Amino acid sequence: MADATKRTRRSAGLLLFRRTPDGPEVLLGHMGGPFWARKDAGAWSVPKGEYGADEAPWDAARREFREELGLPAPDGTPLPLGDTVQSGGKHVTVWAVEADLDPADMVAGTFTMEWPRGSGRIAEFPELDRVAWFGLDAARAAVVKAQSVFLDRLAEQV
Repeated sequence: MADATKRTRRSAGLLLFRRTPDGPEVLLGHMGGPFWARKDAGAWSVPKGEYGADEAPWDAARREFREELGLPAPDGTPLPLGDTVQSGGKHVTVWAVEADLDPADMVAGTFTMEWPRGSGRIAEFPELDRVAWFGLDAARAAVVKAQSVFLDRLAEQV
C-alpha cells in the first residue's frame, strides 16, 4: 500500500546565461559529495534546491542560488523555462536570467551526511564543488539528463 502522506518533491532553480560571440553560455554547478566526486558527464546541474508549500518557487530559486553558490542571485528579467520531472520523481522548475559572474567567486554552501554510509561518522560536503560556463552543446553533455530540456527551451528564447 502506498504511503498517502508521501509528498511530491519540488525543486526550483536559476540558470544563468550570457551571450558570447560563439553563442549563449550557461552556468552549471558540479554536484558535490562523494557520490559525484569521480563523475563528470551527467553530474552537472542548474543551481537549484527543494522548497515547501510555504515558499513560492521563484523565491526558492533565488534562495537556493545564494545558498549553493554563496553569491546573491542576480537581478534581471526572468525567462520561465517551465518544469520537468527527473528520474527520481523530483519536479524541477527553472528560470533563466541573463547575467555574468566569475566562477572563482563562488563560496559553496555545504551539507552533512553519514559517510561512509553505515560508519556513524558525519562528514560535511559542498553542495556544488565547482561551477563553470558551458556552451549549450557542451552543457547538454554535462548536465543531468532530465535538465537538458531547460537548455533547449533557453535556446528557443535567446
